[in-house]
Amino acid sequence: MVYVYAENYGCASNRFDFEIMLGQLRAEGYRISDDATKADVILINTCGVKKPTEDRMIERIRRLSLLNKPLIICGCLPRINLEAVRRAAPNFAAMLDPRSTDRIVKAVKSAISGERNRIFFSEAPPPKMKLPKIRLNKTIEIISISEGCLGDCAYCCVRFARGKLHSYPPDEIIKKVEDAVSEGIREVWLTSQDSGAYGMDINTNLARLLKECSQISGKFMMRIGMMNPNHVLAILSELIEIFKSEKIFNFLHLPVQSGDNEVLRKMNRRYTIEEFKKIVEEFRKEIPDLTLSTDIICGFPGEDSEAFENTISLIKEVKPDIVNISRFFPRPNTPAEKMRQLNVKVIKNRSRRLSEIARRISLERNREWIGWEGEILVDEKGKGFSWIGRNIAYKPIVIKSKENLMGRFLRVKITNAFPTYLEAEITS
Repeated sequence: MVYVYAENYGCASNRFDFEIMLGQLRAEGYRISDDATKADVILINTCGVKKPTEDRMIERIRRLSLLNKPLIICGCLPRINLEAVRRAAPNFAAMLDPRSTDRIVKAVKSAISGERNRIFFSEAPPPKMKLPKIRLNKTIEIISISEGCLGDCAYCCVRFARGKLHSYPPDEIIKKVEDAVSEGIREVWLTSQDSGAYGMDINTNLARLLKECSQISGKFMMRIGMMNPNHVLAILSELIEIFKSEKIFNFLHLPVQSGDNEVLRKMNRRYTIEEFKKIVEEFRKEIPDLTLSTDIICGFPGEDSEAFENTISLIKEVKPDIVNISRFFPRPNTPAEKMRQLNVKVIKNRSRRLSEIARRISLERNREWIGWEGEILVDEKGKGFSWIGRNIAYKPIVIKSKENLMGRFLRVKITNAFPTYLEAEITS
């Protein structure tokens, strides 16, 4: 019996890939171990989107390699910074990129047979919808609707790992959702590097896919992944209409990255602040309870103090429920790496100031939910006797119970608000 110890990091797409790799290993008779020291093979599925993330990954790879077990390194980092990975684990067994998840069994077999430094990279993704899968959360089904993107953002290194847009056929995605719901799944994440670009390579679009998925019978909810504004604009009215479905969370992840048009131009983001605001206004007009999540990069090259103040003004005006703030770090082989960099202290101060403002707005937005009564879906275990559920707006709501509530729909009343979550009492 061969035991594989596995760790996963990164986004929902990475988690989807991880579940597929585990599914194939289990189908081949391998056992998954929770102890690296007792396993025969070690697998790490990496993320490399930001420099601090890469640093943590490299340190973890270095520590795992010291266990002197065959080490398989998967995910985005091998494509983003191959040399850094090699330095961290010169005697690695195998490396796989996100487009080679179907080769994990081959990689494990070669590792066990004593082979070292094997690289399994592919140019096109495999038919991931058809590969076996293990669900890490028994309530949530993660489905990656496409690989790669159509963008060429000046700061982004993920495109080197994920490549150009490759949308999976709608019928395969719909079948995956149907199967998951029939197996008792209550929450489905439709994820991608850019969900808004879905279908642009196969003559369809995200709104049409969601319309078909929302017609699947059964009680379940769908969370739609990040969408870049320029692709949302092309299908805006269609998208808003389908977001009104009772099976889709009122949750919009729309990254703006900067509140300044000149900085957006340097980032090569292909939309304007005015267009971003138009999308938010249109969505909120039709879906008042919308939870808006956005992303900001602090300190991109060329962001002067006026540009940063424009970002502050935008956040204060739009009032997103969630702001994911990143300090800019140049990534290997990106155009932004060659641009003139800002002082690290300036970036740190801007990030701190923006974080404080965003936190205040998040608390203000969450306080509006106090007194709300309605249904939530419990999709996560909290600390101690607490559970975390989501309401229609995908707000995280903490409830207390000694019972196992995972996967249950409950009626609650919200009693308290914090910047990152709400508290509630179960009413029935």
